[in-house]
Amino acid sequence: MKTLYDVQQLLKRFGIYVYVGKRIWDIEVMALELDNLYKANVIEKREFMQAKLVLKHEHRIEEKNN
Repeated sequence: MKTLYDVQQLLKRFGIYVYVGKRIWDIEVMALELDNLYKANVIEKREFMQAKLVLKHEHRIEEKNN
């Protein structure tokens, strides 16, 4: 898992589609959804950590650009 698109595809597997309107908000909601999937033991720790790293990276980029 290397891109935001990969994280979106992971969430899509569980019927989760995120579109709030602002990219940074989308990233934050995706992070919350990932947390919920992990707490429900639906995704493995490795997959969860990779996705969180991607989201953290993308969030930093968005903060820097705004």
